[in-house]
Amino acid sequence: MTNSHAARDIDTSRPHSARMYDYYLGGKDHFEIDKHAAEAVASAYPGIFVCARENRAFMHRATRVLAREHGIRQWLDIGTGIPTEPNLHQVAQSVVTDARVVYADNDPLVLKYAERLMRSTAEGRTAYIEADVNDPRSLLDAPELTDVLDMKRPVALSLNALMHFVPDDRDPYGIVSRLLDVLPSGSALALSHCTPDFDPPTWQKVTDIYNGAGTPVQFRSRADVARFFDGLELLEPGVEVGHRWRPDAEPTATDAEVSLWTAVGIKP
Repeated sequence: MTNSHAARDIDTSRPHSARMYDYYLGGKDHFEIDKHAAEAVASAYPGIFVCARENRAFMHRATRVLAREHGIRQWLDIGTGIPTEPNLHQVAQSVVTDARVVYADNDPLVLKYAERLMRSTAEGRTAYIEADVNDPRSLLDAPELTDVLDMKRPVALSLNALMHFVPDDRDPYGIVSRLLDVLPSGSALALSHCTPDFDPPTWQKVTDIYNGAGTPVQFRSRADVARFFDGLELLEPGVEVGHRWRPDAEPTATDAEVSLWTAVGIKP
């Protein structure tokens, strides 16, 4: 496993978004405090389990599309979360065996299980960086990044269910812009983002639960999510509800259950 930082102690005094997400996906890598907070969210918004599953499914489809149709062979996945198979590199390497993936997250529990992210094909490579999206410079300066990725060749920046944890006062659009600035033409942004558009009262309750647990959130409208793609060429069907972005089968969930805007854009 590759890592440039010492692991920090795991804080179990308050819920953590990555561990709550693990609960939504039916995982086992969370604590009682995370379970209680996740169940409070589920009580207000039962669709959270559908939303989490559809978010993973979008990541799988977007990764395959970029590999098969756009020649992408490298990914930078920020806000990786606790490993859930198939992980991004497994999806990518199922299409192109030499795919290279750098994962980044700031939760020590993710670091604890990051060896799952290192099981690459012989032809490909993976690495894990402990880093915070709110400090893009430290991530971009990490030696593991350029050790694994060739920054002169296209890279897919994967930001799945991450940017709603970056409120406007932390400059989310500036962060994404700085990350994209260092990537060459032909690179991509694949992003998913929870939204209150389909049920504002419910999502206000979800916001209150996360903020009350010490995790600031800002769920955004379709127009605000589209701003992350300014200057990029959006792939069809553009900014779309997660289960409707190039689905493998006819969608069965409702838009309100999913409440997730997704899109993929290519840097000219």
